[in-house]
Amino acid sequence: MPAWVDGKLFFYADSPPRRLMDLFSVKWSTMVLHALYHWPDERARTGELQRSLQGISKKMLFQTLKELEQRGLIARHVYDIVPPKVDYRLTPLGKTFAGPIEQMYQWGLENQAALDEMEAHYRKAQG
Repeated sequence: MPAWVDGKLFFYADSPPRRLMDLFSVKWSTMVLHALYHWPDERARTGELQRSLQGISKKMLFQTLKELEQRGLIARHVYDIVPPKVDYRLTPLGKTFAGPIEQMYQWGLENQAALDEMEAHYRKAQG
């Protein structure tokens, strides 16, 4: 947890809020989790994910999938067939993490006008 030191709030590197925010440091992680959360049968192949996430490169998708797998949020399933087949699915931990992400995405849908205004303000400030 954050700590109070001399009347100021400190977020140490190992604090839960900092560790949680690390999960958002990979640009595409929440989008991949969101896609898997809604995917039929809650599993998807790499090519399917790439086609559904406009703008993600194959390299970035593989990096994101690898990191999410290493963190225990998704599982990679390799089928014993030729040609090889691999799919990804949320782990139980990934499903619990996807819930709050869904709430944030819903907020975005409900506040599209505010997001548009915020973006316009930002672009104007950038010149």
